[in-house]
Amino acid sequence: MNDRLRVVIVDDHDLFGQGLALLLSAKAGERFEVAGHTTRVEEAAPLVERTGAELAIVDLAMPPLGGAAAIRQIKRLHPDTRVLALSGADDRELAVAALHAGADGYLPKSADPETLVAPLQTLAAGFAVLEHRLLTAILGAPRTVPPELLSRLDPQEVRLWQLLSRGIDNAEIARRMLVSERTAKRMVASVLHKIGTSNRIEAAALAGRYGLLDRE
Repeated sequence: MNDRLRVVIVDDHDLFGQGLALLLSAKAGERFEVAGHTTRVEEAAPLVERTGAELAIVDLAMPPLGGAAAIRQIKRLHPDTRVLALSGADDRELAVAALHAGADGYLPKSADPETLVAPLQTLAAGFAVLEHRLLTAILGAPRTVPPELLSRLDPQEVRLWQLLSRGIDNAEIARRMLVSERTAKRMVASVLHKIGTSNRIEAAALAGRYGLLDRE
């Protein structure tokens, strides 16, 4: 009987994913079985489905929609799967976005890879994982959009910011906002410019920081 917990890795860097798989096999092979690896956001939830994974390790900096979108899809379809988010940026805002997406834990990729074993065991036991310094920073962070930033956006643009930060693609944004996909793409670019971000990942991080993802 195999009592090992199945783990999947969602990371667009093959070498990192392969290295992490080897590490888990070497350091905790009796506890964890790496059941699969994908480099694509849209394949994350199907991979969990195929493998029946109890744990997923997700890199947040994955183009084009970002790892938060993968986390959201996994949690929507497989709410019992525990998710550990990783980021090479060691960025508080990205961590907040990941937690709002449903991640059960967050660690920077700068952490020693061998230290991932204990957090995975903690997640499997039903607890959350978050560095103390990051938790302190999150608790002390502002939770409202600054008035000077909010003044640049009309209500439709605020809604658009929320949608793109949740990993909604342009086609679905167009459907929800009753515009063409081409118009939706132009609107997304405009919002990214107005809030001072260069991509969806940064926009999601900022939205998480200011509590926009708490709103419907």
